[in-house]
Amino acid sequence: MDSVPASLPSLELERATGYPELVDPFGRAITYLRVSVTDRCDFRCVYCMAENMSFLPKAEVLTLEELDRLCSAFIARGVRKLRLTGGEPLVRRGIMTLVTSLSRHLRSGALDELTLTTNGSQLAKYADALAATGIRRINVSLDTLDPEKFRAITRWGALDQVMTGIDAAQAAGLKIKINTVALRGVNDDEFPRLIQWAHSRGMDLTLIEVMPLGEIGEGRLDQYLPLSVVRAELAKLFRLEVIDYRTGGPARYVRVAETGGRLGFITPLTHNFCESCNRVRVTCTGTLYMCLGQEDAADLRKPLRASEGNDLLFAAIDEAISRKPKGHDFIIDRRHQRPALARHMSVTGG
Repeated sequence: MDSVPASLPSLELERATGYPELVDPFGRAITYLRVSVTDRCDFRCVYCMAENMSFLPKAEVLTLEELDRLCSAFIARGVRKLRLTGGEPLVRRGIMTLVTSLSRHLRSGALDELTLTTNGSQLAKYADALAATGIRRINVSLDTLDPEKFRAITRWGALDQVMTGIDAAQAAGLKIKINTVALRGVNDDEFPRLIQWAHSRGMDLTLIEVMPLGEIGEGRLDQYLPLSVVRAELAKLFRLEVIDYRTGGPARYVRVAETGGRLGFITPLTHNFCESCNRVRVTCTGTLYMCLGQEDAADLRKPLRASEGNDLLFAAIDEAISRKPKGHDFIIDRRHQRPALARHMSVTGG
């Protein structure tokens, strides 16, 4: 099993290299890193993966030690928020070893937040351990409250297992935000119920437009539901009050007057949210994507493995950030039914 050594270069030593914080060509400071720790998942959600996925060979995936070193390098360059994603991060063998090691940056004050996005299937097992490391909030992906529909969307998942995980996470003191992908003709009749359920449990809810990533065996036009339409329909049922609330991600929030809870909208297609982008993503193979909606990427695994020091790694990161685009190019290909990008969301990281 992978392990993370107890003695890695301290943040103070990394800062002593003299490298500045990361700023892209448009003056945006890069303070948020999303890292996929695995491309594997115990679900096969219809908008994310094909049912018969081919996963990466182990040799191509970064070890836990390499993931720790890579994350620490970004933290040394000014990243203040770190989110672990997948696939499903909690199915990665030894994942708590990595989380525990990375939590040292919370204790040092170098990192403001360490968090993760999960499908909830493993939360009953890991909730207490996650809370003990200093994680304070997590995102749980949940698209329906109907058990049969849940099985159909996830192909392999069980709703009661996720609900048990949510119970365990809240009992451990973790704050939860529910992420719901809006799917036309699938869950579009459930949004009011989902809002009331989440808010009754003190959880924020964010609705997300389906993203055109990867061949999944489903038609994108069949799935795509503009959130502008959803918001207009919800405004007939609830009073939606615009609020100035940010979590560091792309969601824009309103407060639902009737419940008192927050409702977020992530709209990569109907409204480009790139103007204030402070994020980059690293895959479990060490590929850095400067934009979720662009193919341009940089290989960080090679410099990571080429030297025990960080000079080569920092140089590769700097060169990549210098190419970060102003915005993404997501579009639903209406003529050919093709995804905008060939890679799956599970490869890039949610």
